[in-house]
Amino acid sequence: QVQLVESGGGLVQAGGSLTLSCAASGSIFVIDTMNWYRQTPGKERELVARITRRGRTNYGDSVKGRFTISRDNAKNTVNLQMNSLKPEDTADYICNLVQYRGVAVESPREEYWGQGTQVTVAS
Repeated sequence: QVQLVESGGGLVQAGGSLTLSCAASGSIFVIDTMNWYRQTPGKERELVARITRRGRTNYGDSVKGRFTISRDNAKNTVNLQMNSLKPEDTADYICNLVQYRGVAVESPREEYWGQGTQVTVAS
């Protein structure tokens, strides 16, 4: 099992910034992607940002140019720098990790989720 612990959420005024962090621990093998999702009541979980082991990133359309994802492979951590925050960014932000139990192509794939950290952007 892998445990994911998020931190950094809170209340911020529109236009402000927050940095979220997520630390992975436990039975870590070969981490593929580390990702941030967000969810609000009544809506589907939305991919915010993804980063591969080699540092390739992609972002949801609504956050492009405002959010930056980064990771530290040695520490098994992923951060999400959020700038120019808008009220519509208000959500529960959830860390996600995909790993493989080895380097072979047929290695089992595992996926883990954190508990989430609340971000509230006041207008």
